[in-house]
Amino acid sequence: MNEINIIRAVAEKGYQISPEAAELIKASDVSGLLLEYVLSTIDESVFVIEAEHIDLAGFAASRVEGVAGITDVAGATGASSEPAILGEDRNSPGSDFGRDLVSDEIEKLSVSGDLFLPDAVSDPVSDPVSDAVSDSISDPVPDSAVGSESVLVSGSVPGAFSDSVPASGVGSDPVLSVPSGSAGRINSASGTGNSLSFSVPVPASRGRPFSAASGRGSGSSSSTSVVRSIGGPNPVTVLSDITGHSTCVGEYMQFVQYFRDRYSRLSEIIRGRINARPIESLKGRSFRRGGGEKGSEEISIIGMVSDTSTTTNGHRIISLEDPTGSFPVLVRNSEKELFELASRIILDEVIGVTGSVTNDGGLMMASKIIQPDVPNSALRRTGAKGKAVLISDVHVGSAQFMEDAWLNFLDFLKGDSDSEALKKMAEEVRYLVVAGDLVDGIGIYPDQEKELTILDVYEQYIKAAEYFWEIPKHIQIIISPGNHDAVRQAEPQPALPVRIREHFPPNVTFVGNPSLVDLDGVSILIYHGRSIDDLVASVPGVSYQEPAGAVLEMIKRRHLAPTYGSRVSISPEKKDYFIIDPVPDIIHTGHVHTLGVQRYKNVLLVNSGTWQAQTEFQKRVNLMPMPAQVPVVDLADFGVTILKFDE
Repeated sequence: MNEINIIRAVAEKGYQISPEAAELIKASDVSGLLLEYVLSTIDESVFVIEAEHIDLAGFAASRVEGVAGITDVAGATGASSEPAILGEDRNSPGSDFGRDLVSDEIEKLSVSGDLFLPDAVSDPVSDPVSDAVSDSISDPVPDSAVGSESVLVSGSVPGAFSDSVPASGVGSDPVLSVPSGSAGRINSASGTGNSLSFSVPVPASRGRPFSAASGRGSGSSSSTSVVRSIGGPNPVTVLSDITGHSTCVGEYMQFVQYFRDRYSRLSEIIRGRINARPIESLKGRSFRRGGGEKGSEEISIIGMVSDTSTTTNGHRIISLEDPTGSFPVLVRNSEKELFELASRIILDEVIGVTGSVTNDGGLMMASKIIQPDVPNSALRRTGAKGKAVLISDVHVGSAQFMEDAWLNFLDFLKGDSDSEALKKMAEEVRYLVVAGDLVDGIGIYPDQEKELTILDVYEQYIKAAEYFWEIPKHIQIIISPGNHDAVRQAEPQPALPVRIREHFPPNVTFVGNPSLVDLDGVSILIYHGRSIDDLVASVPGVSYQEPAGAVLEMIKRRHLAPTYGSRVSISPEKKDYFIIDPVPDIIHTGHVHTLGVQRYKNVLLVNSGTWQAQTEFQKRVNLMPMPAQVPVVDLADFGVTILKFDE
């Protein structure tokens, strides 16, 4: 392979490569195999492949041992065309449930470079790469109080399904405009982005994501253990974070286990409100006066949505499945409120349905749909004082990075303002939370290099670190990654690697995406928000102009990324890190470069804006960003003030 082809192949997998590393690969007699070996064994925290990352001895040994036949997951060289699963009879009825979904998603992640998997082997028990997986977990946090989870190996699936399986309102918050070098003045809120006029195709149906075995999933506890804690006058406690605990190697059973965990935990939430029965109990049973007649027997089921469709008469059909089977539910268009809710149901969310079953036992007529949602009794914590500043999408390194406005923001944090009100507010700032896209990155979209002022991703982070050194040391900073940052694209994403973190001041805490943190008694769920793209495309009424509306849809479903396999690439971990449990005080998102603030059942929803002016891509899709507008949250009463730094 020549150097250009090597660079292209690496870029397709989401990496960069140094000239020295490219030269080392090119010099090999089997450069193609060596490159594939490097890409399949590279630590997921690496963003730029250096010569030191190329294990020539390991490559030679793997070829000798006969396990270096680089493959994708769906078709291993010298192995079965499907991942072997211990104890499964492939000829048994129902053994293919979910296989189409899982194999499609594995192939999608493998081809897109979001998962870099070890070489496939034919023996599911004695997998020589399994022992090495734990060593390749990305940058475990040194002060983590939790050990890494065990690696899931084919054929040993803890908790597998078997007979025993382990009112919203927008407040009129004040907006302060902060011109450079002058006293701030109070303005009314302004600025609304234009809609993004393209759609994302969503699969019309799904294969069954559960195993064919019967049984109910065990409920999961909503209690959250401490991952790590930073003390001091402005304490930070990390409650949930993927960093250092990723177990995904892309095996079939991991996808099954991921969906099983999602169903089990969300159904447990719904089960507290309805007395549901397994879907298999509906089949072959005689029901009293079904078909929705008065006096008919009403029953409830809980399932994951595998398909939605509309009949010729305009009614809505929702296909639900649980570990025991699947069943169709009809929602009639004559029931306006229920039908409107059904029209907003999307694939892969978990819902409960109450209704009556037709006499032939083949269809349920819905009378009620229950989403996990937030309980009305959810109470906010009290007692905290001071302010938390929420930002995202800084995009250092972009030609459209608004440095002047950013420097005005830093002056505000340092108390350098002509306005006494702003000086007083700055004194009360205890936390700064960054929800992803700290830098613009490299190779995120075609021809991006034409819109960059810093062409090296590490130099982008070094520049960003210089800015953060200017922030007063008493302010605790929490930084989570986004899709432009130097981590894997598949979510959940680990924290930025040590090589980047070491440039930043000691008052910065790095967490993954998503992550749940506690700031002196106030819990904040931080998520970059890439799934907003999916929600805009699939839920009527959700738009980029009002991004908090998308976050509202997340919390009603108690899930940050409900639809699997659309725009967001999701790594099938043993635990579904996107489930919103426990309910936080604040959900902080970004990604779409527009500002939105909303309150829902005592939960504050904030989508922060950006520090990047409109890019050429945004012009093409008619997206108008809302830059340099900063939500400042009062931790005592959760009031929000918007500061403007672009004037």
